[in-house]
Amino acid sequence: MTASKGIVARLLPAAGLTAGAVARLLTLLFVGFALAACATEKELTIPDEPADKLYNEGLYLLQQKKDYKEAAKKFEEVDRQHPYSDWARKALLMQAYAYYEAKEYDDSITAAKRYVAMHPGSPDAAYAQFLIGSSYYEVIPDVTRDQARTEQAMRELEQVIRRYPDTEYAASAKKKLDVARDQLAGKEMMIGRYYLNKKDFSGAINRFKLVVTQYQTTRHVEEALMRLTEAYMALGIVQEAQTAAAVLGHNFPDSPWYQNAYRLVQSGGLQPSENKASWISKLFQPKPAGEVRIGTPVVR
Repeated sequence: MTASKGIVARLLPAAGLTAGAVARLLTLLFVGFALAACATEKELTIPDEPADKLYNEGLYLLQQKKDYKEAAKKFEEVDRQHPYSDWARKALLMQAYAYYEAKEYDDSITAAKRYVAMHPGSPDAAYAQFLIGSSYYEVIPDVTRDQARTEQAMRELEQVIRRYPDTEYAASAKKKLDVARDQLAGKEMMIGRYYLNKKDFSGAINRFKLVVTQYQTTRHVEEALMRLTEAYMALGIVQEAQTAAAVLGHNFPDSPWYQNAYRLVQSGGLQPSENKASWISKLFQPKPAGEVRIGTPVVR
């Protein structure tokens, strides 16, 4: 702009104009520049698109093109351009779903959590909560790694079962919850075997005890009882070893783990025999009618 002033100031006197005329002309010229700039800014301002148009474009990308990331962006635009509208509420949920399908699980969690926080009374809040739990579930690591995500998945899936027990999502959450529990039990078994191999029998017992107390419905409980038999025999605590073997045989008579436990106890000149005062026996005693074990709610 300064360079333009210099050029104009040099050219106009040469055309025979007075200094006053030059000043007035420069003023008009600069006003013209300002108006032109404003006009350009107005031309660059993009008007909001109708909410239903954006939403339907997102549905098209989602359902027909299977372009989940672009669909999520369209749904985000609905929320950005038309906040607090009912279209924005619907689009927020579809955004969470689109990110889930795109395997962008952190983004799905963020959108779904926003939906639950902003619309807790919505009929679709159950689905949003299910998306949160499912997104954590999809990134559950193998048993050799930290299980923080598995624990988070369990917490979120339990929310579905507790808060929305009559929905179809509660049953699906229960199935995923069982898999997640099995994963955590597998982690404890891995650590317990490590201690057992290192002859840290007390450390091993603590891990196997955790499996049979907290993850009793998982597939790992049979091996855990056998390993308890093994560890207690190694420590010379034969009554607990006999009880672990007896409980294993009573609950899983056809299990190969029971055959191993039976042989192990027999090798010490003993037989499986349940001590009713043992913590193992008490844990597996039948529950009174009407009592439900924590962590296994009835899903209707």
